[in-house]
Amino acid sequence: MGMEEVGEIGSLHSQIWEQIELAESYLVCSLYEEAASLASSILNQLSTIVTGHDDDDDDGVELHDMLESAGMVLVQSLNELGRVSEILNELKQSFSSVGAIPLQVLLAGACFQISQSPSSVRNFLEEFLSKWRFVDDDYYVLANDETSVDYVKGCSGRFRLRVDDYLDVVEVYVMKVLATTLNDLDLAIHWVEKAELPKDRRQGLLRRLHSLHSARATTTSSRGSSALSGDNPKKQINIPNGSPQVSDNNYPLNDDKIGKQSVIRFSKGVTPYDWWYRTLNLKLGNIQIAISNKKVAFGCLIVLVYWILRRKQARIKGIIKRQALNIKKGVVDLWQLAFSYQVNPLAAMQSPPAPLRGAQR
Repeated sequence: MGMEEVGEIGSLHSQIWEQIELAESYLVCSLYEEAASLASSILNQLSTIVTGHDDDDDDGVELHDMLESAGMVLVQSLNELGRVSEILNELKQSFSSVGAIPLQVLLAGACFQISQSPSSVRNFLEEFLSKWRFVDDDYYVLANDETSVDYVKGCSGRFRLRVDDYLDVVEVYVMKVLATTLNDLDLAIHWVEKAELPKDRRQGLLRRLHSLHSARATTTSSRGSSALSGDNPKKQINIPNGSPQVSDNNYPLNDDKIGKQSVIRFSKGVTPYDWWYRTLNLKLGNIQIAISNKKVAFGCLIVLVYWILRRKQARIKGIIKRQALNIKKGVVDLWQLAFSYQVNPLAAMQSPPAPLRGAQR
């Protein structure tokens, strides 16, 4: 790659980073339509650059950071606009395939949309997970119709995932989508048993799923027994000036009354900030762990701060690299200019020309 080509690539990367910073400024200023439109345009522009690019070099790493930054702006903008149901479709259109979507962008989009359309998130994550193959019990490689395992086995970047990164997606798919949102523990257990996972990680997931299954079975049986024990005959209440009547508290007269009373009781019993102090109970064998929503929110905040610092570090590295290339180019140009003047090595050995006779007189 020549110096001119390197300079052009550096200039192009600088322009793209400026556009990404502008899109982030739109997002911070609540100009969500402008931020989403500009982020989508950046992703379309990057898709033409990334195609066929070698991800092992520094330019490939910088391009991946650009894709991740622009993708996060797009996902957050659509969420703020109330267009959560469009996030996954927009990501599919902005990237060449589901497997090419940066991991953090994919997880953010899935978590935003999971409450509105869990079935769509399930299909989306299944498609992503199916495109990766477990290699050498060490990492996952992208293997679809366009790229083969043999080609990407030695590559990194978007063609390769660490085990922990792949299992982050598995965690969301199995525990949050299948086991919690869709409440299909049998399907979650079956998928984990058939998936290409490290043996220890597979056993850990299965233990958690079986513990959750046992806990739900116990809760269901206890509710059933309490319902049977509370099935008493109709209670009668003596009214001073009338005949005995059925108690409205235990046996409402119609379905509308049931709904109204349920809403009233629920509104009285729930406070606006009660969710902050709720806990999530997990049972791992004989050990029971209680995690509060406050700790979960604090953990998400730490992840967000880490992502911001990581992206800023990559941007600073790119700026330093471009400055180093410019300095190197200037030194090379100065060196070539200094030695471009050719000196005649025989000039010192030649005698000076004889003076004219007229000049001697």
